[in-house]
Amino acid sequence: MISKLQYITQGATAAEHLENLQKACSYGAEWVQLRLKNMPEKTVLECAKEARAISAHFQTRLIINDYVTVAKEVNADGVHLGKSDFCPAKAKAMLGKWILVGGTANTLDDCEQLIAKNVDYIGMGPFRFTETKKKLSPILGLEGYREILGQLSKPIPVVAIGGITLKDVTALMKTGIHGVAVSGEITENFSAIPSFHSMLKANSTHDQVYKI
Repeated sequence: MISKLQYITQGATAAEHLENLQKACSYGAEWVQLRLKNMPEKTVLECAKEARAISAHFQTRLIINDYVTVAKEVNADGVHLGKSDFCPAKAKAMLGKWILVGGTANTLDDCEQLIAKNVDYIGMGPFRFTETKKKLSPILGLEGYREILGQLSKPIPVVAIGGITLKDVTALMKTGIHGVAVSGEITENFSAIPSFHSMLKANSTHDQVYKI
C-alpha cells in the first residue's frame, strides 16, 4: 500500500537528515523518504544504513531518493526516482517485486511514461513554488491535478508534492490525488504529523510494512 502522508527529509548535513527522519518517525510518520542531494554516494549509503535502523525500530517505511543501489543494499522499502534519474523499469528489475518504485511527474505525458514503466506510484508536482528543488517544473495548482488525473489511461496512486501545507490538504484531496508528500511544513513542526493523518483520513498503521 502507498501511504497517504509521505515525509521527505530536509537538512544541511546527513546528520540533520537523520535527526529529522527520527523525529518524523517518533511523531507517527508511516513513510519517510531519505532525500540527500549533492553528497558522495558513500555518505548516502552510510546515512541510509542508519536511516534503515531508525525506520525499522519505528516500523516505518523507508524510501531512498535516487540511489537504486543504496536502496537495494540497505533493504529499503522503496526508491523514488526523479525525471532524469535511473530508469524505473530497470530499477524494478534490479530491486525485485517487493520493493516499491516511484517516479516524479509534472505532465500527463510524464505520468503515462511512468505507468508504462510499471511504477507503483507517482509523485506529481509542484503544487506551488518551493525552494526544496532548484530546477522547478511548472506549477500545477489544484486545476493542474484535476486535469491530469482526469485523463490518466489507468488508475495509479498519485501523490501531490511541492510546498504543501496542512491547510491545502482538503482541497487537494478533492482533486482525486491519493495523498501528499510534505517536507518543509513538517520539518518546521513535526507535531503536525497527526493532524495531517487526521485530515487525510489515514490510519496511522494501515499502510506500514514490517521489515527489518
